[in-house]
Formats: sequence, structure tokens, C-alpha cells
Amino acid sequence: SGNYYNQGDIRKKELEQSCCVLGIPASDVTVIDHRDLPDDPAVEWDTQLLATLVLRHIEAKNINLVVTFDAGGVSGHANHISLYSAVRYNVCRLLWVPPWAAAGSAWCCWCRVLVLESVNLCRKYISFLDVLISCLLPRDALFILTEEETEQAKRAMQCHGSQLLWFRRLYLLFSRYLVVNSLRLL
Repeated sequence: SGNYYNQGDIRKKELEQSCCVLGIPASDVTVIDHRDLPDDPAVEWDTQLLATLVLRHIEAKNINLVVTFDAGGVSGHANHISLYSAVRYNVCRLLWVPPWAAAGSAWCCWCRVLVLESVNLCRKYISFLDVLISCLLPRDALFILTEEETEQAKRAMQCHGSQLLWFRRLYLLFSRYLVVNSLRLL
């Protein structure tokens, strides 16, 4: 629920505002508030528990594409890395199940997973200049945002006022992730 520093209620509202800016209706936003999944950058979440919750959400919402962090978590945040591990756990576990035994689990049949590439600190903060590098490197998908989309992403980030510390303000100014995102299939 984003309750690090006891700001869970504030951060839930900020998430809803941010999603609204991005055109995502509140009915499509699910906040998982589980005592064993604390919002804490130093805590690795239980992979099986998180995998179960993610799979349940995917099946309930009939989701066919998941975009998540890679093993680096983009910023090294333990919770981000845990999310990647849980999604990877689901994919690997279900890929090894024969199709007749996986009946009822839609994941293995039609849900694709893209992981957002973590880049080094230099590339992370060279903004649009990383487009040139990203175009030359191997990847499965490359998203280059228009100027309007970049401004929309910045407005969405600014909704998270409780989290806009100095380094996140630099992120808003210089991050390549607000301009270009390279992804790989999991």
C-alpha cells in the first residue's frame, strides 16, 4: 500500500491521481495491502506469496500483458526486484507444466511478460540521448515517447508529491525512462 514512512493512505490517493492522469480508471487499480509485503526498500518479499497474489490478479482481470521490472529493479529497490522474481516464478512454473495439466490457468496460454531494462546510472540520466544507444542495442520492444507522452508521464509522476524527494525531481528532469524504455520478453 506504499506505507513506508506511514504514508499509505496518502500514497494510495496519489496513485489514483497519477493513474487518472494516465487515463487509467480507479476501478482498474488494485492496491495490495498485505502484512507480509511491507513497503520497505530493504525487504525482499516472499516470492511464492507474491506470485500467488499476482497470478490471482492476472486471472481475475483477464490480463494478457504484464510489464514489470527486470532483475535489477531499475533502481535496485528490493520490492521491485521481488516483483520481478514473483512474475518470473509464475512464468517458469507454468511453462514446465504440460498443457493438459495447466487447464484452467490462462497465464500459460496467453499472458505475455515484458521486463523493463535496468540501465547504468549514466544511461539512466541522459534523457533523450539514450534513444540513440537504445536503438543500437538488442531488445524485444522499444518504446519512444512523444513529447506529449513525456509531459503526461511527468504530470503523473508529480501526483506522487509525498515521494518527490530531490533525486526524484532530478529523475523528472533527466531520466531516460520518461523518454525511452527498452524491454525484453520473459
